Amino acid sequence: MVDVLRKINQNDLAEQLQNEHKQAQTEDNMKTSVSVRELQNVLKTHKNNMKMKTKYIFEGNKETDTDLKAVYTDLFITEGDMKDVNQEHEILKIDDAFKSKKTLNKPIKCNDIFTELRKNNELKIVLTKGVAGIGKTVFVHKFILDWVEGESNQDIDCVFLLPFREINVIKEREVSLHEFLLKFNPELMFLEKSKLYTEYKLVFIFDGLDESRLPLNFESDTLNTVEERSSVDVLFTSLVKGKLLPSALVWVTSRPAAANQIPPQYVGLFTEVQGFTDLQKEEYFRKRFTDQSLSSRIISHIKTSRSLYIMCHIPVFCWITATVLQDILTENNEENISTTLTEMYIHFLRIQMNMKSQKYGKQQDGECSEHLLLNREMILKLAKLAFEQLKQENIVFYEKDLKACGIDVSKDAEFTGMIAQIFKKEVGLYKRKVFCFVHLSVQEFLAAVHVFTCYLKKNKQELMFFFEKFTN
Repeated sequence: MVDVLRKINQNDLAEQLQNEHKQAQTEDNMKTSVSVRELQNVLKTHKNNMKMKTKYIFEGNKETDTDLKAVYTDLFITEGDMKDVNQEHEILKIDDAFKSKKTLNKPIKCNDIFTELRKNNELKIVLTKGVAGIGKTVFVHKFILDWVEGESNQDIDCVFLLPFREINVIKEREVSLHEFLLKFNPELMFLEKSKLYTEYKLVFIFDGLDESRLPLNFESDTLNTVEERSSVDVLFTSLVKGKLLPSALVWVTSRPAAANQIPPQYVGLFTEVQGFTDLQKEEYFRKRFTDQSLSSRIISHIKTSRSLYIMCHIPVFCWITATVLQDILTENNEENISTTLTEMYIHFLRIQMNMKSQKYGKQQDGECSEHLLLNREMILKLAKLAFEQLKQENIVFYEKDLKACGIDVSKDAEFTGMIAQIFKKEVGLYKRKVFCFVHLSVQEFLAAVHVFTCYLKKNKQELMFFFEKFTN
């Protein structure tokens, strides 16, 4: 148009039009620059928030935080498959499974998950399975922390951590992808129309599929844009099927029995967290204790018990073992100890009761006994909760579940001392409280305590569950 105006000698108009065009371009460039700058600031805030979520690890003491990197020990992770999903108790075959698979499959390092995925095929989904307490969540947190601190995977622009135990809270709602992410990452609220979803490399990490209460119907309709609204179930399956944000990477973790909820045709890489190797077990105990003679004595002891040694493939059980054996070897100064698995859990509970009663050490013996009696009452309540929820195959509970077993969630005193060591309380979306035992085996032990108590009291009504289960 400028050229046409000049050809007909309308030079003033041509100049005016050209100046207006330049001004409009400048304004567009400034808007784009501001938009990119705002997005970068939001991503910086997001990284800081992700660091806060992953920097510390729960190790049984709610009053002190443990730096993840200070205690993190590499896990043995291999490329796996969906065959032979173990429907029996997870611990029964862990030793044989560990021995057979560690020689067949190559190990995969924490930060190489998506590098391995890209080697395989064009699918963008990683599915990682592993038994309860094997370290899946800690493994994910270490991956995120390394990314945040610039140590790995710097080709990724943004990582979203989405635990299923929190997703359950909004499972009935209809949301768009952006609205869904806002519930976990409120710092994104100003990016409704940003380039985040179209021009940036994103990773969605869905942690704990076994805790999901979504129906997960992969035959249902799918979402195709970030603006479309639907149930959280459809949103998740659309991401997994690659229909929603095909360029995004998706990582799902699960216990083995729940992993087959995702059809294998959508998964580009199957991995399995196998826990600690024998060398990694020793590394864990040496990192945990500055007194190397103590760590050596603990390592020597677990090697004398096949059941303890097998269980120590599981990082959470290593923590329980360390807690118990440290008390036995230092506080009680015992040298010759014979500890069965049942004795380990009994001793673990006793340690927690002692920790609470120590606060009243200067008071009279009668008062200490009173506090021990209160602990006994709480243990029996937790035992009933463990049993009732185990019957329903639940490892995550909510306030109504605790109230049904006589536990008052409104009293902070209920969650101090002993209980904080074996029972975790987390505050999720909408400040809704979520509860779980520190490990499935602790829940199973307490459920067994409840059954034993019912047997002693001849409470046949509670035990009818077993008769009905095994006679059908």
